[in-house]
Amino acid sequence: MNIILLSGGSGKRLWPLSNDTRSKQFIKIFKTASGGFESMVQRVYRQIRCQDPGATVTIATSKSQVSAIHNQLGADVGISVEPCRRDTFPAIALAAAYLHDVQGVSTQEAVVVCPVDPYVEQDYFAALKKLGERAADGMANLVLMGIEPTYPSAKYGYIMPENRDELSRVSMFKEKPDEETAKTYMERGALWNGGVFAFRLGYMLERAHELIDFQDYHDLYRKYESLNKISFDYAVAEHESNIEVMRFGGLWKDMGTWNTLTEAMESESIGKAILNETCDNVHVVNELDVPVLCMGLKDMVVSASPEGILVSDKAQSSYIKPFVDQIDQQIMFAEKSWGSFRVIDVEEGSMTIKVTLNAGHRMNYHSHERRDEVWTVIEGEGRTIIGGEEREVHAGDVISMKAGTPHTIIADTALQVIEVQIGRDISVGDKKKYDFVTG
Repeated sequence: MNIILLSGGSGKRLWPLSNDTRSKQFIKIFKTASGGFESMVQRVYRQIRCQDPGATVTIATSKSQVSAIHNQLGADVGISVEPCRRDTFPAIALAAAYLHDVQGVSTQEAVVVCPVDPYVEQDYFAALKKLGERAADGMANLVLMGIEPTYPSAKYGYIMPENRDELSRVSMFKEKPDEETAKTYMERGALWNGGVFAFRLGYMLERAHELIDFQDYHDLYRKYESLNKISFDYAVAEHESNIEVMRFGGLWKDMGTWNTLTEAMESESIGKAILNETCDNVHVVNELDVPVLCMGLKDMVVSASPEGILVSDKAQSSYIKPFVDQIDQQIMFAEKSWGSFRVIDVEEGSMTIKVTLNAGHRMNYHSHERRDEVWTVIEGEGRTIIGGEEREVHAGDVISMKAGTPHTIIADTALQVIEVQIGRDISVGDKKKYDFVTG
């Protein structure tokens, strides 16, 4: 099974846990069998591997998410990197070209496309496999998955099948309706359009070449920024006459808001939280190392992170985005391919960060022109390379780097470092990368 997982957007409706760097699909909120927590992308990836251990999984995503994907899924997962956001059709076209030109997937093979962040059970992935088999063996150019609606939602577009069979031809698509119109659609057997579909790779490449002038994956990547923003539905699905829809009636939830996310939480709190007996339907997600106490709250969500604190009625939490758009906040936490960092303190002329490196990983070899840095190792063992000179470091060691000096740190074990940046113009853009040297 070839699967393209669409991983886009910033998920601002899940602020303060999500932002432009840390999207909603990377929030570790779902309890695992071992007692830990996993994110949406980890959960979906695990479920795919459970269904089909040999599946070719490619994640179509922006540059800003690559480090988090490698951090959570490892270095071996396939990634089709979008140079910028151009909506779903360009992203799928680029991923299709990546599968063919880079991964060597045959044009005769079927490809299934789905979002990276649905909350589903294992039967969903059995249905994805069946969807791909239909695309490979059937006569239709596109095979959609239609979600059996559970209520008249105004959040989704609707697929109108010709009949109520499990597999049907598609008669038409309907845009997101108001609630009353959605009720009439449901009465006629309409299905939610959850953005899940399958096709033969050759069909998608042919459609991509018809709509975009490019030679191969590398050419399309170079031209990507000039492409028009357009969704797959508008560009392809609504113009395709040879199209089928397969019904899916299992569990399917769009984890796009705090209200829906808390419905999937197995416990009422994550992190340090105390809820007294008068609380009812209250959920707390606390990433801070301080306790949160809730008393007498009903139908509320409380979320605390280094980015901010949310206290909201669950229904009202769906309307968070315009308020978050007004917040101009320093990114306080991010996952990188080598580990993670958390901002501890920001002052004029200085910033203090706690850096965690995974064993066997390292930072890029880099320098800064407008700031000095001081590292204090607080846990673990590793090596630094400062100006080409390598030295071993252990807990308690202090290392100083003047502006302009190339430096990196290598974690031989899991390593924690307090980094103090000192300068008048501290900026993420002040970074020059070098080829890695081993001393």
